[in-house]
Amino acid sequence: MDNTHYISTEVLSLESLQKIVSYHKSLALSDEARVNIQKCRDYLDKKMASKTKPIYGINTGFGALCNVKISKENLSKLQENLVKSHSCGTGDEVPTEIVKLMLLLKIQSLSYGHSGIQLQTVERLVDFYNNDILPIVYTQGSLGASGDLAPLAHLALPLLGEGEVNFEGKRIHSSEILKQFNWEPIVLQSKEGLALLNGTQFMSAYGAHILMKANKFSYLADLIGTISLEAFDGRIEPFHELIHFIRPHKGQIVTANRVKGFLEGSEIINQEKKYVQDPYSFRCIPQVHGASKDAIDYVKKVFKTEINSVTDNPNIFVESDQIISGGNFHGQPLALALDFMAIALAELGSISERRTFQLVSGLRNLPAFLVHNPGLNSGLMIPQYTAASIVSQNKQLATPSSVDSIVSSNGQEDHVSMGANGATKALKVMENLERILAIELMNASQAIEYRRPLESSDFIEMFLKAYREEVPLVEEDRILHYDIEKTITFLNSFEIEEDLLTIT
Repeated sequence: MDNTHYISTEVLSLESLQKIVSYHKSLALSDEARVNIQKCRDYLDKKMASKTKPIYGINTGFGALCNVKISKENLSKLQENLVKSHSCGTGDEVPTEIVKLMLLLKIQSLSYGHSGIQLQTVERLVDFYNNDILPIVYTQGSLGASGDLAPLAHLALPLLGEGEVNFEGKRIHSSEILKQFNWEPIVLQSKEGLALLNGTQFMSAYGAHILMKANKFSYLADLIGTISLEAFDGRIEPFHELIHFIRPHKGQIVTANRVKGFLEGSEIINQEKKYVQDPYSFRCIPQVHGASKDAIDYVKKVFKTEINSVTDNPNIFVESDQIISGGNFHGQPLALALDFMAIALAELGSISERRTFQLVSGLRNLPAFLVHNPGLNSGLMIPQYTAASIVSQNKQLATPSSVDSIVSSNGQEDHVSMGANGATKALKVMENLERILAIELMNASQAIEYRRPLESSDFIEMFLKAYREEVPLVEEDRILHYDIEKTITFLNSFEIEEDLLTIT
């Protein structure tokens, strides 16, 4: 079976992207992509041979230096200088799985034949991807406007035999990689440096990476919230379809139906209830979780468009015989979407922590802090503190980056998206959400034991049984850091496909 993904003009969905990553597919340029790339490069070479007028980024300086004409003999040096001078990222290293996505998305964008890149340059990027040669890229340095300039410069450096890469678990200089594979450094031609550096692939890779996990977290929030509902002896009526059909937001309906499905056959939910109403963190699960689902769906649409787009500048249109300088590199659509996604994920964490708080509060015949002999034992008192701390951090991280803009390049780039900061923040929010949900599961699984001998649904009991094999009940105080970490590992062992949970 051919485990290759062929880069072409066919629409690349986020689902396809996830399969490429999950199945460790190799990349290859389709014949169509090769023709597109070569045709565009031939056109640009011909144009440069016959024209002497300034064309931005091709025979001029960059940014505020756009009016400085560059002589033909210096065009290659111009592009090389561009990559080197813009390699000024700092901060933490971008995770390797996101760097690999950056490579894939940059190859995809260059394959449409509007960038003027050399075929051999794109082929070298494919070689990097297929051999897991992953450039060292840094999280800080992009304004998310004139493309993700600094991160993409670091992504491009190894083409020149410059910079460093991660390879086979080691950080080594790119020149060593070129020697090992018997590759010559790429000699950049006119416009190539700009084609490599302009683009939104840093923001896009972060967004795609988060989105590939967002559905899972949404599902787990529903499942763990349902276990909490059972543990709190909550009511089923707020999930009745009649309630949701008169306010038919898609995410709300999906959530209510999912919770009812989780509870099918449960003795606990079907027993007579002493309490007329539940707190909002239980009763409004469909409305709150559903709103986050709808937000994630919107973000998916934005990123699906983006990963199938050309985002460098200027753009070359061979059929129309035009080279047009525009602004497709501006990250505003992504910046807004990333901020929206961070808020949506943060809210899943916020309501989760409130359910945890209710469970440890000594309500509804549950012991205080869900442990025998409270006082001598603190039980699950402090994990709720931990969750509250993380939720507070998420509230700060969910403050939008896209409302900010700082003028750069002597005023030429006078409005920027700050989407790169939005991207790194959104990833942190997602990682935090994982920890918050893990803490809720610890509490919900502990609390539900106080409803015995009644049982929940077969599905929930199966899930809890698997969890108990990894994390036992808290009978007396122990170091709960390990429980949190084991719970995170347990949640990571599941994959969600078409609303079905499977152990990987």
